[in-house]
Amino acid sequence: MPTPLSASAPRTDALPAIKPPRVGLVLTSLMLAAFVCILNETVLSVALPQLMDDFAVTADVAQWLTTGFLLTMAIVIPTTGFLSARFSRRTLFVSAMIAFLLGTVLAVLAGSFAAMLVARVVQALGTAVIMPLLMSTTVALVAPERRGLMMGMNAVVISVGPAIGPTLAGLVMYALDWHWVFLLMLPVAAIVLVLGAVAIRTPHERRAVTLDLPSVALAAVGFGGLVYALSSASSILRGDVIAIGVGVVGIAALVLFARRQARRAPSGQALLDLRPFGVPQFRRAVALATIAFGVMLGTVVILPIYFQDGVGLSVLETGVLLLGGGLTQAIAAPIFGRVFDRVGPRPLVIPGALVMIAAAVALATVTAETPAAVVVTLYVVLSSGIAAVLSSMMTSSMAALEPHLFGHGSAIVNTAQQLGGAIGTAGMVAALTIGGAGAATAEDSVIAGSHWAFIIAAAAAAIGAIVALRVRRTASSEARQGSEV
Repeated sequence: MPTPLSASAPRTDALPAIKPPRVGLVLTSLMLAAFVCILNETVLSVALPQLMDDFAVTADVAQWLTTGFLLTMAIVIPTTGFLSARFSRRTLFVSAMIAFLLGTVLAVLAGSFAAMLVARVVQALGTAVIMPLLMSTTVALVAPERRGLMMGMNAVVISVGPAIGPTLAGLVMYALDWHWVFLLMLPVAAIVLVLGAVAIRTPHERRAVTLDLPSVALAAVGFGGLVYALSSASSILRGDVIAIGVGVVGIAALVLFARRQARRAPSGQALLDLRPFGVPQFRRAVALATIAFGVMLGTVVILPIYFQDGVGLSVLETGVLLLGGGLTQAIAAPIFGRVFDRVGPRPLVIPGALVMIAAAVALATVTAETPAAVVVTLYVVLSSGIAAVLSSMMTSSMAALEPHLFGHGSAIVNTAQQLGGAIGTAGMVAALTIGGAGAATAEDSVIAGSHWAFIIAAAAAAIGAIVALRVRRTASSEARQGSEV
């Protein structure tokens, strides 16, 4: 008996073909939009020290400008399967970019921490739709033998955008202030909106489905509670009953969310069909991609604090120094995508995880006297390992699924990555705060805290390496179907 289609999963295997030139234009539009949107995940990381002064908040509060962005995405992305069933790609794209533009306008006008946090949430609402739309469209329109390369290009967008965000922000803030980071982004986002509105006219089958509001509520409470608890780790260690209670409620809500999706999946009514987790290769790929993304975003947040508050460098110097990691991932991800097409994931993911461990351990030993060139070199090495893991696991996760699960698989991968980014950021900032407690000076506190933050990153990478040992090459679903004919 064939597996029933979920009501919220786009039927990517049933879409009529469109001409290759149009495919390229569609994917280019989506990649540009995704790049602009996801750039904002970390664009404020280099500005955090200034924002902490302007808004009179501490590091563990200021990091919510990044964590809140990621958390909003983790809550909204599970609904994209439903949205894909109800609305065309063009409608989703236009709506998402309008939301992103609105959030960017609010960020330009923000005069308080609360206003900026609201602006970041609105930006994230648009970004949350664009990311899975890019991945599911790639899977639907690109031939299996070229998906590794195209997913490698997607990995450039997903990883390089956050990696170069601090550099671009640093360059802008050298001459202007942080408001201009968003003001200069407005015309670029508007141009991308117009381009995509013209280009994205792909076939689409709409279906009448209903949004499961209890599932949305459980996801919001679950993800929100979990990330809040992690970001409040220092308070939990001091016995903060509220933070502990929120964490417990969050975990309980996620358990109920998973059970509800399992009950509703057979009838096609799940908000997020979790059946892809029944595929071992998918589980491992998602776990590894989540770890890599968490380490990457956590590092991009910690290093600016280390350079500015620990070493005393300017925002411009910090931005320039962080450029190496972004360029490394931009160059390496497409190359690793081609390698994946030829040899599969194991020759990439195992060395990549080991490189992440080594680089994170080395970063945990840096001091205020460590030459900046050494720190940058270690960051570049870490970025190369992340690129190997992230690009190969994004492709491997989708290759393990049957076509009717592509939509939900894409939503799961993107949700897991954003949740991983939120956890990685919150966890490493918490380690920074806790590890630096009791230091003689503020600079010593940042250096000591950075050591613990990168120890956390190394431990996460070690878990990833263990998972990587069990990764196997999996034929694409199309290839498996062809062999059965």
